[in-house]
Formats: sequence, C-alpha cells, structure tokens
Amino acid sequence: MKITGDWLQAAETQKLFQVFEAEGVQLFFVGGCVRNALIGAAVADLDLCSAATPDEVTRIAGTAGLKVIPTGIEHGTVTVLVQGTPFEITTFRSDVETDGRHATVAFSKDIHEDAARRDFTMNALYADAAGEVIDPLGSGIADALARRLRFVGEPAARIAEDYLRILRYFRFSAWYADPDHGPDPEALAAISEGAEGLGAISRERIGAEMRRLLAAPDPAPALAQMQAAGVLQQVLPGADAKSVAVLVHLEAQSAPEWLTRLVVLGGEDPGSALRLSRAEVKAAEALTGAMGLTPAEAAYRYGAGVARQAQLGLQAVMGQPLPEGLEAQIAAGAEAVFPIRAADLADRFQGPALGQALREREARFIASGFRLSREELL
Repeated sequence: MKITGDWLQAAETQKLFQVFEAEGVQLFFVGGCVRNALIGAAVADLDLCSAATPDEVTRIAGTAGLKVIPTGIEHGTVTVLVQGTPFEITTFRSDVETDGRHATVAFSKDIHEDAARRDFTMNALYADAAGEVIDPLGSGIADALARRLRFVGEPAARIAEDYLRILRYFRFSAWYADPDHGPDPEALAAISEGAEGLGAISRERIGAEMRRLLAAPDPAPALAQMQAAGVLQQVLPGADAKSVAVLVHLEAQSAPEWLTRLVVLGGEDPGSALRLSRAEVKAAEALTGAMGLTPAEAAYRYGAGVARQAQLGLQAVMGQPLPEGLEAQIAAGAEAVFPIRAADLADRFQGPALGQALREREARFIASGFRLSREELL
C-alpha cells in the first residue's frame, strides 16, 4: 500500500532521501505522518528513522552540506535542515530498561525491534521515499484503516513501560478511533489497574496530553472512558465528564475551545493539576467569571468571544440549549461604552467614594440595557 502527499513529494524531502541513499542508508517516515496520510487526516510533524546511528546521520548530512542539530542525541535523534525545513531522524531502538517514566534504549538495526517498542499498532507504520508503507507488525495498516486503537503487544506491559501511554490512549481514541468499535476491554482493564502510575508522571506532561485530548473534535466519549477507568480522578480530582458531551453538541455552530471544555470538565485547581500557564489560568478565570453574568454583561466586561464561550459552558453545565437572541445580546454588550469617567464625578466624590459612585452608575448603565445616557447617569 502506498501513501501520497505534497510533503512526500517536496523537493526538500526527496533531496534528504537522495543524500542518504547515495551513502547506502535508507530512511523511513514513521508514526503519525504515515498513519494520517493513510487515513486521510492532516499531516503535521515529519518524523523519520533509520538503522544509521546519530554519528552516521551527522556525518552523512554534514558531508552533503546540510546543517545538523543534536536535538535529542541521548535518545538517538538529530535534526537535519534541508533548505530551512527540519527533519527529525531517530535511530531504530529497542528498550533495555524502563521505569514507567523513562526508558534506557539501545540502538538497533532491525525495524521490527523498533516497531515492537512503539505504543499502538497504528503508530508502528513506516514509509519509504516512494510512499510505500511498511507494516513490520502485520496489523498496523488494518488497524489504522479501521480506526481501531490497539496497544502493541500486551497493554499492561506497554503501560508499565511509560504510564503516560494511558493518556495517549485516550487522546488517540478521541482523534483517530472509530467509536463504533467501542473501547478495547483488555486495554481499559490494564489502564484501570495502572492508573495510579500516572502519579509518577510530571504535571507538565499530563497537561500537554490533556490539552491535546480536549482539542479533539469530540473528546466526550474518551473522557467518559477515562472517568469510568478512574483515570480522570487521578489527573484532575473532582472533574466530571458528563457536561462535555452537552458542550460538544452546543458547539455545532461555533469553533470549539479546549479551555472552555476544561472549565466545563471542572475539577480541583486545574491550573496546578495540569500546570497551566498564567495566561491560561487567567483565561479560565475570565470564562468562569463570565459564566456568572448575563450574556450582555459578559460581553461588555470580557468581550464577545469570552461571552460566547461562557454561555456555551453555562448551558452545557445546566444541560440546556442556547437561549434565543443570544448573539444580539452579546453584540449589544460588546458594543456598549460606559459614557462617564472618574473625572466627571471628581467634583462630588473623592477616594473610595469616587470608585463606589462609578460602580453604582455602571451597574445602572448595564441594568438599563446600556441605554442610559451620560446626562442621565450624572
């Protein structure tokens, strides 16, 4: 079976393969780019692998005048720049020792050994310069085309090697699995038994996986499975997945936002649990604050975008459809401008009294539907 794509036929790609083939070294695309091309999904990252060691890759690329960056040399990865386009090339590997977080690896010359250490069968796929797909395990192509998510080998063994694979399972389920297949019972049993192992994984890595899961077109089924398996409670105590399904339904005519889904998911201190950035925490707080206001006031105080997302989140939590006239209310609030300033009241009020007088007048302005004039407020 062959795959195609502009990225595969690109001049930079073909030049890279030609440079290595001239030295008798074969490169292969691997993982996500092959999987996505096979199922017709967008291709983003271009990862390659080879039997060549990092030193050999560096020598061959350097001889051809290509810049080499040792981005992950301890893991066998170097980045080769071809006319400004980066290509990560990783040497075939086999696991020597794992502890649930990190693996000690040995370089390998065998593509089958490399495939056997990967997480899911649909990720253990390779392709040559012509787009011919290689399936060392014999089941990756069929699983990818059927959108059937399966661990390579025994699920419990794969999870024990790296407990982050638990979250990767749900992320890949949300993005690539066909829900008609249903979850793999053996995988879910192993995940449930190994869920406490996530306690050894850094919050940064967990947060990165959760962001990507929540950004999926419909993360609700995967989140429900996470909750049933005890994983959601492990990574985000107090979270409840049920309202996210309602939110996804309400999002039908708007662009989904992963942060809105996180706010609806709830949980105790997601900022710390998932190591959100300060900007993300601030945005989540704005959404939460806006959910306690009318759509018009939320738009007035936070802007139309936040007001819209807040209303989606609020209705999802309440399990209700969006109200009629929502966009008109949001537009009215977003366009409103409070017509007075502190200077207009400075002759009558000073200090805290001035601030109180402004707040009282602003509350009247909002309550009037933003209709009171400057003169009326003064």
